[in-house]
Amino acid sequence: MRYFPVFADLQNADVLVVGGGEQAAQKVRLLQKTSAHISVVAEDANAELRGLAATGAIRLLAHELSGSDLDGVRLAYVATGDRERDEAISALAWSRGIPVNVVDAPELSTFITPAIVDRDPVVVAIGTEGAAPVLARDLKSKLETLLPAKLGALAVRAQGLRELIHSRIADNGVRRRLWERLLLGPFRHAVLNGTDDNADRILAAELQGAAASRGRVALIGCGPGDPDLLTLKAVQRLQEADVLVVDRLVNPAILEYARRDAERIYVGKTPGGASTSQEQINRILVREATAGKVVARLKGGDPLIFGRAAEEMAALQAAHIEVEVVPGVTAAHACAARVQLPVTLREEVRQFSVVTGATANGEPVLDWDRLAAEGSAFAIYMGVGNAPVIRGELLAAGMATETPVVIVENGTRDDERAVATTLGELTDCVAQRGLKGPAVIFVGLDWATAGLERPRSVAVHRAQRQPAARADLDSPIGKEVWL
Repeated sequence: MRYFPVFADLQNADVLVVGGGEQAAQKVRLLQKTSAHISVVAEDANAELRGLAATGAIRLLAHELSGSDLDGVRLAYVATGDRERDEAISALAWSRGIPVNVVDAPELSTFITPAIVDRDPVVVAIGTEGAAPVLARDLKSKLETLLPAKLGALAVRAQGLRELIHSRIADNGVRRRLWERLLLGPFRHAVLNGTDDNADRILAAELQGAAASRGRVALIGCGPGDPDLLTLKAVQRLQEADVLVVDRLVNPAILEYARRDAERIYVGKTPGGASTSQEQINRILVREATAGKVVARLKGGDPLIFGRAAEEMAALQAAHIEVEVVPGVTAAHACAARVQLPVTLREEVRQFSVVTGATANGEPVLDWDRLAAEGSAFAIYMGVGNAPVIRGELLAAGMATETPVVIVENGTRDDERAVATTLGELTDCVAQRGLKGPAVIFVGLDWATAGLERPRSVAVHRAQRQPAARADLDSPIGKEVWL
C-alpha cells in the first residue's frame, strides 16, 4: 500500500484550487460537498467558476499565484494544464508543508482524491493508487446501487443515540452488540423506510432487553482457502464476532473480513505436531460465549463434513449457549470445480461419496468392497499420509489398477497443485510429487468419461521407477525387469 487512506477534516478550512478550466471546476464541485472555504486562483476562469464566485460560493482570485495565497491553506489542488506551472506550484506547496494534488500528475502530488460514494455522513472512498481509475469508477457505480439513499439518515440517527445508549449500558460488548442489532436489523429498516414511530418502538424494546443479552457461537465454514468462496452470511458473522477461534487450515486472508479488534485464538491441529485437543476447543468456546461474547469458530471447508461440529455443538448446547452453523463450500466440491472434474455423470456416475483417509488411531477403516464396486466414485479427505494403505485396500478389494485418480493439493489457494494418475501409481505419485496436503484424492472420476479434455493446469504423473537388483536384470530374454 503506497497511499494510506485518511479523511481530512475540512470543517471551515481554507482550501485552494489553482486553475480556471473544467478540471479545476470538477475539484470545486467535489469540495462544495464540504464546509470548506474555497478559493480559486485563475487569471482566466470559466463561466461556471465565475458564476459560483458571483453567488459567493467561492472566492475567485484573478491573478497569478503568489506565496501569500497559500497562507493558512489546509489543502491545495493544482489544475492549470501547464506542466511547468504545475511543477512550480507543487514545489511551492511542498516547501510550505501543504498537502497538494496535481491533477493527472501523481508524481507531483502528496495525496490523491479517491472515487467517492456520498451518503453523508457515510462516505465510501475507493482508490486504486492511480493504477486503474476505470476500475474505481466501476466499483463506485456498483456501490451506488447497493447503498440505500437514506443510509446517511440512519447514521445521523445513530449519532443522536450515542449518549443515551452509553448512559444506559455500561458494558462495551453488550453495547456493541446492541448497535449491531439496531443498525443491521429492524430498527435500520424502519429508519430507512421513514417510519419513525416504529423505529422508536423497536429502540425501546432493544434497550430494555440489551442487558439480558448472552453470548453466542457461529460455526463458520471458510471453504478450502479462496476468500471469494465465503458466503455472505459468513462475512456478516465474521464482522459481528468479538472472538475468532481459528483452525490451522483457515486461510489467513479470510481473517481480513473480521473486525480488527476481534480477539484471535488459534487452535490448529498439526499432524504429528503440536495440537489443541477437541476438549480444549470445546472449553474455549463455552468459556468465551459464557462471558457474553460473540464467537466465530472458523473451520476449513464445511463445518458438518469432517469438521467435528457435532462435538462442539453438543458442548455448547449442554451449556445452554446459542449456536449457529454457517455452511461453507466443502473441499471436495471446490477442488473438483477448480479442475473442472464432474463428480456425477448422467447414466455413468450416479452416486458420489466423501470419505476420510485418516482416523484418530491412524489407518482408515472403510467399506473397501463398496468403494471398489464398479461405477463407484468418491473423494478422500486427509488421505495423502495413508496413500499406500488406501491403494492396497482398494486393489485388494478388486478395483482396477488403471482406475483414474486425481489429487488436488491446496485447492483454490495460490499454491494449488493438481495431478492426474492411476490407482496403481497412487503411492509413487504422492512420494515423487512431494504431496503433503491438505489434499483431496478423487477416485473413479475422469474427464474422458464426461467427454471433456483434461485442463492444462492438471499435471499427469508417470511413475519414475528404479531398476531392480542386478540378479533380476539378468533374465534369459535379456530385458530389464522393473519393480
